[in-house]
Amino acid sequence: MGFGSWAIGGAGWQFGWGKQNDSDSIAAIHCALELGINWIDTAAAYGLGHSEEVVNRALAAALDTWPDAQPYVFTKCGLRWDDRGQTRRVLTAASIRQECEDSLRRLKVEALDLYQIHWPVADTQELAEGWSTMAQLQREGKVRWIGVSNFNVEQLKLAQSIAPITSLQPPYSLVHPEVEREILPYCKSQGIGVIVYSPMASGLLTGAMTRERVSRLPEDDWRKHNPDFNEPRLSAHLALVERLRAIGLRLGCTPGEVAVAWTLRNPAVTAAIVGARRPAQVAEMAAAGEIQLTQSDLKEIAAVAQVAA
Repeated sequence: MGFGSWAIGGAGWQFGWGKQNDSDSIAAIHCALELGINWIDTAAAYGLGHSEEVVNRALAAALDTWPDAQPYVFTKCGLRWDDRGQTRRVLTAASIRQECEDSLRRLKVEALDLYQIHWPVADTQELAEGWSTMAQLQREGKVRWIGVSNFNVEQLKLAQSIAPITSLQPPYSLVHPEVEREILPYCKSQGIGVIVYSPMASGLLTGAMTRERVSRLPEDDWRKHNPDFNEPRLSAHLALVERLRAIGLRLGCTPGEVAVAWTLRNPAVTAAIVGARRPAQVAEMAAAGEIQLTQSDLKEIAAVAQVAA
């Protein structure tokens, strides 16, 4: 598992999670390092650069305690923003190069461990230009590995015709299992690593989300108006959580850990990104990678997940 830093970007942009205390974010990252998590996933767009800055601050402060355990840092490009925090997809060569320099500056590193295109564009010519630029940045030594996020099979094939893809980062959870149909089998057949995001459906499957908590989400939290957090879907999702809770009680873990373990049971999945805003959330999820779900557990989950999907 890796530490996901979408939420620690805070508020002020199109897909923000509401106000976030930077001290809590730094403490959460330090907790992850202490528990042995050795990679962090972020993006330029998260908090409009703020997430990358917080990650840098956390790692700089951790040097004295963990001098030999500095984690890999993955980040993304391709989402540019305006003064109102609204994002748009841009994959031109000039834009990606500028984003790379900006991320190197915010993270204060000489090279990015894994650089990913955050979202594809419909224009195949611009998509090809973007991926060609990523490959060039790799050849120049500014990035070590290159990957993509949210690509479909056709887009993956286009990118592969230009340069090898290290990894794909797709959404994957019991709430959104859509990538199981074509995308995960394709990645497995092609040897493309898969690091899934939102395995707990952005907090929906943690076991801590209730109707009351959803109703109290601030207006600047993107989840407030997302269909998954509103009826008619919400009731089905909460019913699924209760099934995960029952399984978790048998296994001695939380519903969220069961949800993450469910994604990791797929042989195409390399790892899962688990987001956290506070140290306690990291500690709660630390064992998810070790949980082994039985066939009986999986059948029990599937019976309810069909309703939630």
